[in-house]
Amino acid sequence: MDLKTKLNSFNVDWIDIILIKVGVFVATLFLVKFWNSLLNFEWYWYLMIWIIVATRPFKNYYKWLTAK
Repeated sequence: MDLKTKLNSFNVDWIDIILIKVGVFVATLFLVKFWNSLLNFEWYWYLMIWIIVATRPFKNYYKWLTAK
């Protein structure tokens, strides 16, 4: 079985998604706690990173939303 088939058959529950989000949030807090220089960037760097990272999920969500 190839990777694409495995990923297409992978199902998660809404609780798993919430736990992943909380885990990423806590890991980010941990990282910032011990590496304060992450907070020294100007605000527009965070905005650019967010746009780059969020483009694909937003595009996939829009494609799913408009699919018939």
